[in-house]
Formats: sequence, C-alpha cells, structure tokens
Amino acid sequence: MEKITKTLPILAAIMTIAILLNPSSVMGATQIPDDVTTTVTPLNDDVSLEKTITTMYIPKDNTLPWGFVKGTIDDPAERYPVIIQFIQNDEPVHVAQVNVNGDDTYEYKFRVLNVDHETGETIKVFQGEYVVKIFKVINNNIETI
Repeated sequence: MEKITKTLPILAAIMTIAILLNPSSVMGATQIPDDVTTTVTPLNDDVSLEKTITTMYIPKDNTLPWGFVKGTIDDPAERYPVIIQFIQNDEPVHVAQVNVNGDDTYEYKFRVLNVDHETGETIKVFQGEYVVKIFKVINNNIETI
C-alpha cells in the first residue's frame, strides 16, 4: 500500500500532462488551445503541406521528465514523415521527424528533464514557452485546396 501511495502523485502528474495537450497534441506542461493555427499549401496536383502552429509551455518548477507531440492526420500522403520544430525566442532549438502510423496517427516523445548520472544533477532540457510547428503532407482533395 505504501508503494501505491508514493507512486500515485507521480501517475496523477503524468496523466495531468497527458490530458492538458491535445490539438495535434503538444505535451509539455500546459497547452493554450486557442492559439492553434493550421494552414494548407498545395505542393502539386497530388499533395499539400499542412502546417499547424501551437504553443508549448514548460514551467520553471516542472518535475515531469517527458513531453510529447501527437496527433492524427486526415488523409496523409503515403511515405511522407511528420516534421516537428520547436522554436524559442525566434530560434529553432529542436527538430524531429516521425513516421505516420497505419492508423494515420503520429507521436514524438521527448525528454523535458534529464539527470546527469555522474553528478545526480537534474538538467532542464526544455523550459519556458516554445512555438511548435508541425508539418504534415496530405493528399489533395477539393476541400483542402
């Protein structure tokens, strides 16, 4: 019972983070749902580039080690990965490329905190506010163009 009592706050914190972000979810600490924008730009007759821009905020006192970006793509073009850019103070700080799953979803999991195993010091990999840009290639249809 003592083990469950000690792990319950950790699980609750992880679930809180998982629930907070979901508009093509960017998972850090909090997500501002109203500041998500999506644009679609045709690349050729067959495919278009869908760009989603949102904000991720990692508070200074964050204690959770992981964050993630996940979402679903409507009608993804085959063999095109999802590109995710993290930008802070107008400077790119991290870029990731992930494949689209068979169910048209994608997910990128990343470290927010790390621990130096030699010193035991906690290293904050991400902290503060970030603009997150998510690029997806989709098949063209009349509604998209």
